[in-house]
Amino acid sequence: MEPDSKEGYQVETYRGVFRKHPVFSVSLVKPYFQTEEDKFPSKKKNPTPPEIVDVEDSPRPMKKNIKARKIRLNGKDQRQYLVRFKNQTADKDKWLEEDAIPDGELYLRRFRASRRPEQSSQC
Repeated sequence: MEPDSKEGYQVETYRGVFRKHPVFSVSLVKPYFQTEEDKFPSKKKNPTPPEIVDVEDSPRPMKKNIKARKIRLNGKDQRQYLVRFKNQTADKDKWLEEDAIPDGELYLRRFRASRRPEQSSQC
């Protein structure tokens, strides 16, 4: 870093950092003091990495079942349900099997009941 004038320093940086004017005020320049970690990089403590959570597989609250379908997988018929999760749009809907739906029994009972034709009592 070289002094450009009494009030500024010119810094060489990679392209795009200072597009308009590569000079800044001397009041922004601070002295650099080397720390223990800089002197001995092998003594740096490695922070523990954050726990990775797969968002796609984590259970989310369901809003409703939209459709049902039967498909054939590995020679077996399986029923899948189109599920919409709370606070999600239609493009995030997923086809899931019954055992993959959180609280599946409750939601599927309601879904099947809503699809049954109304039974009227005739005398």
